[in-house]
Amino acid sequence: MSKSCLEKISAVREARGAAFAVLLDPDKLPFDQMKERVQSCENASADFFFVGGSLVHSADTDVFVSELQKYASIPVIGFPGSVSQISGSLDAVLYLSVVSGRNPDFLFGRHLYVAPVIRRLGLESISTAYMLVESGRLTAAQYVNQSLPLPRDKPEIAQATAMAAEMMGMKLMYLDCGSGASESVPTSLISAIHGTCKAPIIVGGGLRSPESVSERVNAGASVIVVGNAIEETADGSFIREMAAAAHTKE
Repeated sequence: MSKSCLEKISAVREARGAAFAVLLDPDKLPFDQMKERVQSCENASADFFFVGGSLVHSADTDVFVSELQKYASIPVIGFPGSVSQISGSLDAVLYLSVVSGRNPDFLFGRHLYVAPVIRRLGLESISTAYMLVESGRLTAAQYVNQSLPLPRDKPEIAQATAMAAEMMGMKLMYLDCGSGASESVPTSLISAIHGTCKAPIIVGGGLRSPESVSERVNAGASVIVVGNAIEETADGSFIREMAAAAHTKE
């Protein structure tokens, strides 16, 4: 029996120190560049592709993922910002609950509409506690879900939030500063959660250098997600350096 994507995340963490995921936004990656981008990321030892965005309005996610799967040999996992971003061509989907905020629609609201879709498509759903963190400016994620982010200088709040989510059965912790964030998740928040929770920690938003990646892996991150920085450069050597910083056991 093949491993689930959740099992693969744990396996990569064990084998490589941390996993490196590339976030692909259907609005920002033209089809004529997709094959080259996929090959560049896989040649640089990326472990996963995440697909999604806070606002996907000019692309059909299902068509995008179907095209992506023609070239990808690593798992493609949905990181949906809305119901419309669910595709039967995904290998799994992060079933996100925005536990950092108090907007009931994103805590347990829209989930009612998407659950039957996920079940009908037979997708692996991974319950994920999504925590927005102050990033220095208003991000699309914060604007769309209308939730206050976690304060950067209060690791005890992030720790208690993650503990509560884990006790409620959530399998992954996703700390995110949002797309295009001016600052990334503080290592103090990652360390605080890592010290008390067993669930793998995903960290994304504002990571633009190998040094910033290695610092967060050393603090306890299990998966590093990079999107904007790769979109801005699309440079194979840069992607390789970022992936190598996550793969501390190699």
